[in-house]
Amino acid sequence: MRLYILRPLIAFPRRQRGSVAVLMVIALAAIVLISALALDGGHMLLNKTRLQNAVDAAALSGAKTLMMVSGVSGAPTQVQSAARNTLMLNAAATGNNELATAIGNNIAGFATVELASSVYGPFSFPGPANAKYVRVTVANYPLAGFFWGILQTTGNGTSPGKAVAAVATAGPSPSSPCDLAPLMVCGDSAQYNPGAGNFWGYRFGDLQLLKTAANNSSLIGPGNFQLLDFGSGGNTVRDGLAGGINQCNVVGAQANTKPGNTVGPSIQGLNTRFGQYSGSLSAQAYPSDLVITANSPTLQYNATASPPRIEYQGLPITSTNGDLSTTSGPLFDYNDWVRSTAACVSGTGSGCQPSGVFERRMLKIVVGQCSGTDGGQSSVPVLGFGCFFVLQPATQNGNESQIFGQFVKQCEGDNVSGPNPSQDAGPQIIQLYKTYINGVSTPSTDS
Repeated sequence: MRLYILRPLIAFPRRQRGSVAVLMVIALAAIVLISALALDGGHMLLNKTRLQNAVDAAALSGAKTLMMVSGVSGAPTQVQSAARNTLMLNAAATGNNELATAIGNNIAGFATVELASSVYGPFSFPGPANAKYVRVTVANYPLAGFFWGILQTTGNGTSPGKAVAAVATAGPSPSSPCDLAPLMVCGDSAQYNPGAGNFWGYRFGDLQLLKTAANNSSLIGPGNFQLLDFGSGGNTVRDGLAGGINQCNVVGAQANTKPGNTVGPSIQGLNTRFGQYSGSLSAQAYPSDLVITANSPTLQYNATASPPRIEYQGLPITSTNGDLSTTSGPLFDYNDWVRSTAACVSGTGSGCQPSGVFERRMLKIVVGQCSGTDGGQSSVPVLGFGCFFVLQPATQNGNESQIFGQFVKQCEGDNVSGPNPSQDAGPQIIQLYKTYINGVSTPSTDS
């Protein structure tokens, strides 16, 4: 018996010639588009990062310059020039040839520099007289399009050109300083009203005795001369007043007072800020301020007056918005120093110290809640930190070495920013802020 295996008849479709070629074309087109997206997208991301870094640096430079020249004639123009010059320097750096080409000789058309009194704006140029914040904007930085044309032709015909933008805002923020002077002034916590210009009882331009001398009464307590103990006695006082120690403190902590007058070290340290050196201190380690002008003859403290006061040639001194004067005429003061410093920064000043440093005559000083009975070495609660402009070098007259200053609302600080940037008093650092393009409601995606 034979067995037969029946095989089903299978109908094979005819070969579809050309289908593979079509699929290959589609695949190649997709690969090209993906490659174009990767290449052009990566190129855009790289240049966006480079542009943002350059704009950030420009805003910081502008804000730093504004701190140095604020309130003087032509300040906005100096700020604008500083920001744009910094942007140009970044464009000239290695790898930024495309940015330099885009700027060309038209930095004014490429980058906009504006100023405002609030971090939220409104920003404009030249901005308000009390401007503190700087914004730098590059609205359109055109880039080379490697395959960008292909992406445009596959779109709806309205695809934009290949370009990136960036914006940055910079300005001051309060900090708890680490470059404190070993001095303390007494304040009153009940008299802290920044809106009214009152800071623990101090107002802008107030003349203040920063260090007492023998036979002067001290608000801290008997045996104290407004010095703080930072650890090594007279050596620390000298180095601290010269600006050579790192001593941090925070509000609410305790400041340790240092009894004793410490005349020699006080004079040696402070007077480096005026280009006067003695002992082991040198100009290389402790440069002077940009401006060392002071009143001649010097200011004197009259401890017998009621109340005791600082005088000039036996006459009481009046302070009006930072301007010091007597009945015989005006004195050199903080406002004069600001104008002279701004002229030095812009290169138009005279008598500027060639190796001088900005704000060497500004001291960051602890404001303490003194009891008047903190005799000897004691601890005093820290209310905050004040900025004081030193009016003259310290002089030794017997067992005296007084230091005179003017209270200033703000000064350059160090360390990190505080938790409340809107509180713009005391030592400040320049930092970048999130940019808001519509007041407080709309954060920019380009900052």
